[in-house]
Amino acid sequence: MGKGQRAQLVVSTEAIQAKREVTKPLPVYSVNPESTGLAADNSQKHLDQTALKELPHQIPNDLDDIPTSTLVTTYLNILLLVTLAHIEDFFGKLFKPKEYKHLRVQNGYAPMVSDFESLWSRHVYARLRDCFNRPIAGVAGRIVQLVDRYTKDYNRTFQYTGKILNVLNLASYNYLGFAQSQGPCADKVEEAMREHGITQASSRSEAGHTKLLVETEEMVARFVGAEAALIVSMGYATNALNMPALVSKGCLIISDELNHSSLVSGARLSGATIRVFRHNNTADLEKQLRKSISQGQPRTHRPWKKILVVVEGLYSMEGEFCNLPKIIELRDKYKFYLYVDEAHSIGALGKRGRGICDHFGVDPREVDVLMGTFTKSFGAAGGYIAGSKALIDYLRVHSYSAIYAEAMSVPVLAQISSSMRMIMGEDRENALLGQQKLDQLAVNSQYFADKLKELGFMVLGDPGSPVVPLLLFSPSRMMAFSRECLKRNIAVVVVSYPATPVIAGRVRFCVSASHTREDLDYALEQISEIGDLLLVKLNKKKKLAFVK
Repeated sequence: MGKGQRAQLVVSTEAIQAKREVTKPLPVYSVNPESTGLAADNSQKHLDQTALKELPHQIPNDLDDIPTSTLVTTYLNILLLVTLAHIEDFFGKLFKPKEYKHLRVQNGYAPMVSDFESLWSRHVYARLRDCFNRPIAGVAGRIVQLVDRYTKDYNRTFQYTGKILNVLNLASYNYLGFAQSQGPCADKVEEAMREHGITQASSRSEAGHTKLLVETEEMVARFVGAEAALIVSMGYATNALNMPALVSKGCLIISDELNHSSLVSGARLSGATIRVFRHNNTADLEKQLRKSISQGQPRTHRPWKKILVVVEGLYSMEGEFCNLPKIIELRDKYKFYLYVDEAHSIGALGKRGRGICDHFGVDPREVDVLMGTFTKSFGAAGGYIAGSKALIDYLRVHSYSAIYAEAMSVPVLAQISSSMRMIMGEDRENALLGQQKLDQLAVNSQYFADKLKELGFMVLGDPGSPVVPLLLFSPSRMMAFSRECLKRNIAVVVVSYPATPVIAGRVRFCVSASHTREDLDYALEQISEIGDLLLVKLNKKKKLAFVK
């Protein structure tokens, strides 16, 4: 590596040498549970293909256009929340010491959680708690059934009314609409359970290595365009437990600052030195590479054993794509290994649904380690690592997720294989359905994002992303937005610090191929009304009244 030679991926001890009862609908709209979401004309011919191919570094960041008044009020809002939290803690410890007993030293034992570290969760998150962890009572498909609840003690506890709410689902990662309790995939799952049972009740290294698992891994490798693939039963563990097998002490990980928590955990567990580059900034990445290679390891200045650059194909909180062509160009120049997390991009991007490589027309074998999950586009669970056969063979005997974790259950394997076969057009009975879903997702994603921008909202993300973040800024607006959406029978996810920058609280819409144009138009109409109510239409470039 120090001489500019790129090592080969081979099996060795060095790791790579080689993430209401149903309530009355609003009078303007009611959710049709029977709709598939597929329109008669669902091709991508109406899309702006130039916009879809536009690289991330060419797209202006709306965060730079935030009005000063909004920044000031957002900071004041957060300052007020934190100040009130400290005041409440101060007087609470004086007048209600029993309620703060768990935050004090007791019988020589330090508190498990300090009062300062838990301040945000105890006082700020508690005010928003009704907007999170809402229980559901059915399949999280195009519509989802929410269990109605209320609180009498400011979100400390909840009571259930016994009613069920039928709401439009803009919260789940059901990109291709495979989250279904009936249909071809559900039928295949039932057949597989009758033939193979539910689980092997064993880790793969013992009695869990089944023919169905091997066949599914081969299909995954074929789908992503790699030599081989390893399936892991948990998406988070796919990153957290495989990365430590790839790099170790004496190695360097250069990670995008907005990478998922599972990637951060994996990097920390590896023992490698970690450096961070600014989000999606390839110039800063190159700067970090030049500095790291020229200086070598800390103190000794010896050459790094390996350098691993870690990025995501589609960033789930920003809706942005990594600039893969430029990163590969840097990889060829600086001889590092490239790890791409495709948890959100696989199945959702590209004309064939093959992810970020398909979107940019990059050969998947140009990427050393391809990671993805089955929880989003495929309606299943778990994840995979794909790459060269030598790499996968090495991980099978060195990765904790491959050795100790329970083998993937039969129903999940059946869901993965059936949905993947449909996308590839290998299901004879549903040969066209997979491509129809891909086309519909692309059309829906661009339509929804474009309309939000036209309405005057500040929307992040790249063209064609099924993840559409809309900036709300302050926690107070987030809380109000989520509650107003629920009143209008729409389920959304609101996100704030620490998952985002302090001033960049947002609502994250997830568009699905199962959404109809009527679904999206209804949502846009209601969101427009909420935007006027909360004064969050801050995009002065485009601001129009909503017209169907």
